[in-house]
Order: sequence, then C-alpha cells, then structure tokens
Amino acid sequence: MADVSQNSSFNQSSEYGNIYRPQTVFSVLTFTLLAMLVVATFFWNMLVLVTILRVRTFHRVPHNLVASMAISDVMVAALVMPLSLVHELNGRRWKLGRALCQVWISFDVLCCTASIWNVTAIALDRYWSITRHLEYTLKTRKKISNGMIGLTWLLSSVISLSPLFGWGETYSEVDMECQVSQEPSYTIFSTFGAFYLPLCVVLFVYWKIYKAAKFRIGSKRTNTITPVAEAGEVKEASRQQPQMVFTVRHATVTFQTDSETWREQKEKRAALMVGILIGVFVLCWIPFFLTELITPLCSCHIPPIWKSVFLWLGYSNSFFNPLIYTAFNKNYNNAFRNLFSRQR
Repeated sequence: MADVSQNSSFNQSSEYGNIYRPQTVFSVLTFTLLAMLVVATFFWNMLVLVTILRVRTFHRVPHNLVASMAISDVMVAALVMPLSLVHELNGRRWKLGRALCQVWISFDVLCCTASIWNVTAIALDRYWSITRHLEYTLKTRKKISNGMIGLTWLLSSVISLSPLFGWGETYSEVDMECQVSQEPSYTIFSTFGAFYLPLCVVLFVYWKIYKAAKFRIGSKRTNTITPVAEAGEVKEASRQQPQMVFTVRHATVTFQTDSETWREQKEKRAALMVGILIGVFVLCWIPFFLTELITPLCSCHIPPIWKSVFLWLGYSNSFFNPLIYTAFNKNYNNAFRNLFSRQR
C-alpha cells in the first residue's frame, strides 16, 4: 500500500514537472510576465500610498479607505505573490518547510481577503455618499470608514489564522503540498467570509446606485423661465408680421446651480468607477473561489495548470485596483504629475 502511494505520488510529481518546465520558451515567457505583474502591482500600490502620505488634502475620507486597499494590495505583491511564483517554479511542490508554508498561506488569505473587503468598503462609502449626501456628513463618514477598515482587517485575520489553531491542515510533507486548508467546514467558512458575502454586498450596492442614478435622471428638470405678462401692445410694421411686445413685471425662474451640476458629474464618475471596480473584482476572483468551494466538497479533480491560472487571475485584482480608482480621480492624476515633476 505504501509502495502504491509512493508510486502515485511520484507519478503526480512527474506530471507536475511535465506541466511546469521552466526550460521551455512558453514557461520562461509565462514566469517573466508573472514577475512583471508582481513588480507592477507593488509599484502602483506604493505610488498610491506615497501620494496619500505626501499630499495633505488626501489625509481624510475616502482616501483612508483607498490607503487601506493599497496596503493590502502592497502586501499581496510583497509577501504573497513572490512565494507563489517560487511555488510555481517548483511545479507546485513546496520545498521551503512547514513554518514558511503556514506563514505564506496565512498572509495569502489575510491580504487577499482584506483587499476584497476594502473594495466592498469603498463601494459602500460611494453608495452612501451618493444616496445620502445630506446625512452622510464628513464626521459621520470618517467614523463609518474607520469602523469598516477595522472590521475588514479583523475579519481577514480571523479567516486567515483559523487553520493555525487546528482548523484543517495547510502543509503535507509527504506530498510536498502547501495549500489553503481543505477541511470542508473551513472551506465553506473562508470562501463565504472572504468572497461570497462581500460579493452579495457589492452587487446589492451597485444595484442601489444604479436605481438612484436612474431615478435622478428621470426626475431631472431643465432650466425654465416662465414670464407673467401684465400688459402688451401690438406694433405692426409695414408689410411685416405683427409682433407682440410684453411688459414683464416678474418672472418665475427654475434653475439648477453650478454646484448641483458639479455634484451630478461627480456622482456619475463615482458610480462608473464603482461599477468597473466591482466588475473587475468579480471577473478576477469568481473562478478561483468557485473551484475552492467545489473541490473539497465534491472531491473533484481540477488540473494544476487551471488552479494556477485562477489563482494568478485573482492576484491580478490587486494590480487593477489602484489603476481603476486613480483613473477616475483627477486629484490623483494631478498629484502623480506633481510628484514626478518635483523629482525631476
């Protein structure tokens, strides 16, 4: 029985080795692109963090939420993705020992979960600022955003540290495996806490934002001037159409102020940004979390190459987050230009 298991383990390792061969041109190109993704993710998120720290006007809401998201994404790029790349280079076999495996898996779950919940917090903040801008004052916004940041990291810590206290196993020395605990109860808890619950929240939030935007467009009134005529007289020029001349005493004027127009434009940009942020988040993470939920529950076999694709697709969300947020915020674009112009 032991010989059979050893042979199967050897065959499985050989299979992995055939799939991940760094000597081939395709593998070298793939790992080069992944390494570039790691560097780019770290660079963009550090740029956002440095900008928030150096620009005084960014030391307030909602930039504290953006900073929290950037911190989690920087940690993904610095602590998670490099070891994951080494894991891929070794044919998805872990050769760095139990302790480092547990540290890596813990940071993986912590940072990715925090990144996902930070996206959710930004979506909620945008929803409240659009639909309740009179009640959602700066003081209230600051308290709620700080509370959401605290809850984000607390929940992420609980999910990531649970396996260290006996809820499943992350490391197998015999199979040289290092992966998130496959205990079915932990799988349900972690996937729902890290993805499916925030997914429901962000989809509900964007549906409400869409309804609010549609309602405002439908109820928008154009500028009108309604004159009230007191008296009039007709002047008839030779061989011309008769003209009515009004003496206007007062008029009822209905108009929108510039500040309201500016607010509408700002809300449209915010709604578009939230929509793209949510869409990219769903596309990046849903393949990974579907396989993570299904595999332990039904004992399905998913080829290792697809596990890697889904995992790195999820990691890429940390690269897209700062790009999407800053692309819809002119203040960040101006701050970036000022930052680079000063360094010159």
